[in-house]
Amino acid sequence: MIVDTLDMLSRYAALNPLLKDVVEYLESHDLNAMKEGKYEIKGQDLFLNITTAEAKTADTAVMETHDVMLDIQIPLSVAETYGYTPRRYLPAAEYDEAKDCSKIANLKADDFVTCRPGMFAIFFPQDGHAPCISDEEGIRKAIFKVKNI
Repeated sequence: MIVDTLDMLSRYAALNPLLKDVVEYLESHDLNAMKEGKYEIKGQDLFLNITTAEAKTADTAVMETHDVMLDIQIPLSVAETYGYTPRRYLPAAEYDEAKDCSKIANLKADDFVTCRPGMFAIFFPQDGHAPCISDEEGIRKAIFKVKNI
């Protein structure tokens, strides 16, 4: 997991060649002005989802992992807290190949980190994460889905 401010994202580009494309996309698009939906950037290897998520508590947030993609989660409207537990410490869970997602309900994360607008969190396949924790309703956010290369 990486948490930082958006102006520092380019420093992590060496971790995955598609991160350079994310940085370039952010430089040429205003995420706050975009409508909700899916935006393909490089086919199924790199795309963006703009959505408004329902706020959850630390106790109701659902832990998830991904096998193929990594997430770059960017809160746009309000601060968002993410639960974090290394995948190696999570119980086995059914994997949905079509959604590239395993979900584990009723499991409180080991640690928590909060991102405000202007920040991002990157979750790699080894990172269990429970998104959408907030005291405020309607978390407008951007989620870049990046193939783990």
